[in-house]
Amino acid sequence: MNNDAISTAPTAIRNANTRRKSTIEIPATRMTTRIVQISAEEGFIKGAVKHKGNGKEFPGVSLKYLGKKKDPYIAVIKRISKPGLRVYSDHRKIPKILGGMGIAILPTSCGLITDREARHKKIGGEILRHVW
Repeated sequence: MNNDAISTAPTAIRNANTRRKSTIEIPATRMTTRIVQISAEEGFIKGAVKHKGNGKEFPGVSLKYLGKKKDPYIAVIKRISKPGLRVYSDHRKIPKILGGMGIAILPTSCGLITDREARHKKIGGEILRHVW
């Protein structure tokens, strides 16, 4: 059983992209909510939505597709730092994803930020995931 919400969210997004779903539900944590906000700001997803069911609201993600065939906008969403193997990087060694076309998401002392912001602020941190 997987209790790691940070791993569950990208898997749900990847599976929904395969099935061409328009919206999905994800586990509600502060970190997953911020990851969704960053992905929306960078243009990889449409944004966050709220689903209602059984008198409760659940957070969700509205996915973005290209063209009439509905090709997924997110080609790869990959978890880098895992509970069993944490990956940390100095601001000078943060990788550029596809030459700047993709993003890396890092939790830092300033909160969750993208690789570009981390390089600009000269802050290193744990590399959570790559998206492109």
